Amino acid sequence: MEGKRIFEAIPMVMQDIGHISKDRENKQQGFRFRGVDQVMNTLKPILSKHGVFIVPEILETQREERRTQKGGTLIYTIHKIKYHFCSTDGSEVCCVVTGEGMDSADKSSNKAMAVAFKYAAFQVFCIPTEEMAKDDPDAYSPEESYPVETEETIEYYIGNCETKQDLAVLCAGYGSWIKSNQRLMDKYQEKKSKILNKQTEQSKEREQQ
Repeated sequence: MEGKRIFEAIPMVMQDIGHISKDRENKQQGFRFRGVDQVMNTLKPILSKHGVFIVPEILETQREERRTQKGGTLIYTIHKIKYHFCSTDGSEVCCVVTGEGMDSADKSSNKAMAVAFKYAAFQVFCIPTEEMAKDDPDAYSPEESYPVETEETIEYYIGNCETKQDLAVLCAGYGSWIKSNQRLMDKYQEKKSKILNKQTEQSKEREQQ
């Protein structure tokens, strides 16, 4: 099977990995996650054992700077990355994923690459979060998933709402975070009152015309 070893190696890697639990916790937003260092620490000896290595190739990059209401700057980076899963005989399997990162300094690109790598590994090797068992927590209550955001970003989104529809879209994506953060909740209520007052004034003006 010359030149095809990667197709044998990946199933062997999958057999050795087992699972990687979500034992990290984001206490601010209240959700559990698997860190990229957990993935690397788990994969490194297994990939070495089976002669597999991973090479990233950035295909596209988007960067954007956004102002927060406090006057700070958030730098967003989105990488489209092609990961080459290679074997010692030169054979490879590739997958393309998108990673998004955000930081107020110089780490948004690093974060985007870390997220992309983590999910490329999850999908190629089909890494489960827990042991296969009847008491799998997801069998009883689906786990909420959150995008990688910060308090300042949510505040930025609240400040840019102009209509009740904007507020509804915001709540659909970030309602849990807003409710769990009193400062964000105050900002949300303040913005909601302004929008409702503005709509009331506009209605009165139309009636007078």
